[in-house]
Amino acid sequence: MNIRDIPIVAIGPGSQPSESDGSELQYIDMPRGMSMYEPPSIPDPESVENLTGARAAMDWLQQTLDEWQPGKPALADISGLDEENRELVNQVLGEGEVAVKFTGDFVAQTQESVLTGVWRTFYFNDDGKVTHDLLEVAEAPFIARLGDLGRDRRPADVSGREAPPGAPNAPAILTEIADRVANREPGDETHVINLTLLPVSDEDLLFLDETLGKGPVDILARGYGRCIISATRVRDVWWVRYANSMAKLILNSIEITELPHVVEAAPEDVRDSGKRLAQLLEAYWTDD
Repeated sequence: MNIRDIPIVAIGPGSQPSESDGSELQYIDMPRGMSMYEPPSIPDPESVENLTGARAAMDWLQQTLDEWQPGKPALADISGLDEENRELVNQVLGEGEVAVKFTGDFVAQTQESVLTGVWRTFYFNDDGKVTHDLLEVAEAPFIARLGDLGRDRRPADVSGREAPPGAPNAPAILTEIADRVANREPGDETHVINLTLLPVSDEDLLFLDETLGKGPVDILARGYGRCIISATRVRDVWWVRYANSMAKLILNSIEITELPHVVEAAPEDVRDSGKRLAQLLEAYWTDD
């Protein structure tokens, strides 16, 4: 795996089947290209013994997972590893189901590993080259929580903006969003506006999209289908879309929360990752 390319799947206009009347839903652009995880190929034992940098990184990760407590993220900078050591880290960790991209004053991407709660984060310079390579242990990666950078406290003022023909319901939805955001306190329960259950038209969706704007964070969570989560320009407001394995949109909602829960790993799953890592490392190193 080339660490300079964090694979992320593309979801956007044209990726969903057309409606029966020939119209198409409008989507916020998503990051592109994500590969499926492949089991690691075990290197020659003698060569592994010489990869002390990778072993030090895995020792740190094992200890961190064993001692981890909810709400206390941990970071390790492994930017100094050479290509061989980094490749071994890549093989051990693999690729999990969640990918995050931050595009704002800087560019960063995170790929979940096969270990729940273990993340690989890369920061890039203006030339697209990796400047920092980090290991993270947390319920959710740091850059996913940066959605409020450059975002507004309230939705854009639409009092003087007339909704286009065919979008009669968008203004009422925007009013609800504005009220919830204005009165929200940190730690409040997530407020969900399920657009799938509302009589919204394509014009309504497009007007909502244009008014809420595009935030700096895009998240893709894969499982039996795909969950696409996009930060809007409005603080605490996320657009969440679920598609089934046939790439058909089955749930379209707006969530008002610090971070949608689907992104966060359960604490018990993070703790179990310590046991899984120990099992993975048995194939690489054995202490005499």
